[in-house]
Amino acid sequence: MVTFKDVEEAYQILKPVIRKTPLDRSKTFSNLLKTNIYLKEENLQTTGSFKIRGAYNKIYHLTQQEKKQGVVCASAGNHAQGVALASTLMKVKSTVYMPIYTSPAKVIATKSYGAQVVLEGATYDDAAQAAKKYAEEKKLTFVHAFNDKHVIAGQGTIGIEIYNDLPTVDAVIIPIGGGGLIGGVALALKTLKPTVKIIGVEAEGAQSMKLSLEQHKIVPLKSIMTIADGIAVKTPKDLTFALAEQYIDEVVTVNDEEIANALYLLLQRTKLVVEPAGAVGLAALLSKKISAPKKNIVAVLSGGNVNLALLTQIIERGMMRHKLLVKVSITALDKPRVLKDILAILGNVGANVTSIDHDRITTAVPVGYVKIIITFQTLGREQIEMIKEKFDSKKVHYHIVS
Repeated sequence: MVTFKDVEEAYQILKPVIRKTPLDRSKTFSNLLKTNIYLKEENLQTTGSFKIRGAYNKIYHLTQQEKKQGVVCASAGNHAQGVALASTLMKVKSTVYMPIYTSPAKVIATKSYGAQVVLEGATYDDAAQAAKKYAEEKKLTFVHAFNDKHVIAGQGTIGIEIYNDLPTVDAVIIPIGGGGLIGGVALALKTLKPTVKIIGVEAEGAQSMKLSLEQHKIVPLKSIMTIADGIAVKTPKDLTFALAEQYIDEVVTVNDEEIANALYLLLQRTKLVVEPAGAVGLAALLSKKISAPKKNIVAVLSGGNVNLALLTQIIERGMMRHKLLVKVSITALDKPRVLKDILAILGNVGANVTSIDHDRITTAVPVGYVKIIITFQTLGREQIEMIKEKFDSKKVHYHIVS
């Protein structure tokens, strides 16, 4: 088993390599949740996630012969980048297996750090199976994403940093994928401050650790489905499960909508780009999955390597949820000036039109009419009410789609 001594050793090894990431009190989320909310910003770490910590510590401990032969790993993206950069820094050849649906940005980044990338399988577990087979054939060291003593110790250095910056910490909320992050951080924090509460958060569509803890044995999931690909793991392993049983106080789950909302609010309110897996801790707080007493609570933002296409979708959905972006469906006579009059209403109240779509070829409207879908930006609910009043006064037949 990994020990606190291992974490302390990793802390010294990593000092010259990694960035000591900020632990910032968020005024916005503290006021919203009526408690002290701190964000441990590992999304600002080298390579964009905490994974460089464990990867570097693992490869550092290899023998010279093992380093000479090279390493291989499997990852949905963040561990891949950590292994790639750590290997390059220590002049070790690395091969990374990634699921075929991995974000292109993560694939490109992994290659840029010096690794050879192989796309294999639909999930992390599939990629891991292929990577292990390759490692056996080529006699390479397999660097596990989470179930490894040195990897766990490296991730645990976050716990030391949290305690050093905030000795009065009362609770830490940590994402769970395979359990390496929460295992290492929980070990470190429970050693330094036994009264601290450790809360793990999994995606609702990938809650392997929660189910395993409830049944007191490792329970593999048959399938997983979540936008939080960084924590989409089917099966915990022996080391991480043992640490979870010993140190975790509670595990909760959040759904994809709750994750997306947290990610949007982080971007809008704190100007932090966070990936879905990194936002689950804050999502659990915002969705009231965790009670937030008036204490010092730390949410670990584990990474910031988000798919830009997904981020765009989340921003648009977030704007719609907060009524900053509205889509309205209008049924109108198919005659000149009708659209002009509608746009004049929107323009006069200061709404900014972003798109217009006409649909005449549909049975959803009477002959001689047209369906017009208009998407526009607003200043909020008050402006929307003004627009509705204007539409009503002009007898516009409309329906707010979102």
